[in-house]
Amino acid sequence: MPSLDLHADPVDLTAALVDIFSVSEEEKVIADTVQAALQAQAPHLEVIRNGDAVLARTNLGRPSRVLLAGHLDTVPVNENMPVRREGTGDDEILHGLGTVDMKSGDAVFLHLAAALREPKHDVTFVFYDCEEIEATKNGLGRIERELPEWLRADLAILGEPSNGGIEGGCQGTMRIEIRVEGARAHTARGWMGVNAIHGLAEPLRRLAEYTPRVVDIDGLTYREGLQATKIGGGVAGNVVPDEAVLTINHRFAPDRSGEQAEAHLRELFEGYDVKVVDLSPGALPGLSAPAAAELVAAAGGKAVAKLGWTDVARFAALGIPAVNFGPGDPTLAHTRQENVRAGEIRQVASVLRAFLSV
Repeated sequence: MPSLDLHADPVDLTAALVDIFSVSEEEKVIADTVQAALQAQAPHLEVIRNGDAVLARTNLGRPSRVLLAGHLDTVPVNENMPVRREGTGDDEILHGLGTVDMKSGDAVFLHLAAALREPKHDVTFVFYDCEEIEATKNGLGRIERELPEWLRADLAILGEPSNGGIEGGCQGTMRIEIRVEGARAHTARGWMGVNAIHGLAEPLRRLAEYTPRVVDIDGLTYREGLQATKIGGGVAGNVVPDEAVLTINHRFAPDRSGEQAEAHLRELFEGYDVKVVDLSPGALPGLSAPAAAELVAAAGGKAVAKLGWTDVARFAALGIPAVNFGPGDPTLAHTRQENVRAGEIRQVASVLRAFLSV
């Protein structure tokens, strides 16, 4: 089993984590390694295991609790293991799978878990599995069902890549299908049929003319989106299609619930068969909560909206303010070119250390 030095520079700890294979549903080795390191090097923490998730916490009786959560899994390897390091000092660049999403964030949290013996908030650390695949397998969902008391906190910080800045809340996401029926006919006698693909012209027109909202919430700007992502239809090259399906993805600001977003799309596409096939509500930023405001101040007083969906929404559903705060450019996540700057890893660690220290 690999070993980790939790007291090392979080940059070196990032490199060590990247070199541990942990594609989704294959996290046992990294979970074993993290658990062993915490038990040996952070005796002040209560440490437990849940599946391939590792949980640790202080029990100091502080009046508030902060939860730091990071997933251990990665997307499949894409010729980007082991880690490759270029440069020196804060300008050093670490290349490799998970450098951005999100082993640099995990490294920061593990370093703090060992270093902070007397934090001013009680702290819970959650290193979980299966974030990169279907939501039903997400380790946070399992923990919520089996160990709900471990997710109680006054603020949750997700170590997802955020370019080293605070991202408040997140957008909701919804996927719908619009299904149009027609009648088959031979294309040589097309007038005898009804072309279902042609029937999508009107919903596509409405979509093309749609103006997404730009919403300000707590000083953060959320830009909504509505995009066609797939069209399916047709049975043969000489047959008028009798069915066509248009798939649309809607990213909506967190001032709307999932039900309100659905009602909005049903109104927009009135007269058509609309089916919701996927829905994940967003999360309000909650930056006015005392612990969240304190974190924003420690990070320089600035925060931006999260344009995308992350597990902060799971905490928001539990009534817990949550933010994304981690090293790395999120646009590089899931790409072969994943890389993170050493200085950004150290900067995130420094901000969180100041925020959590007495």
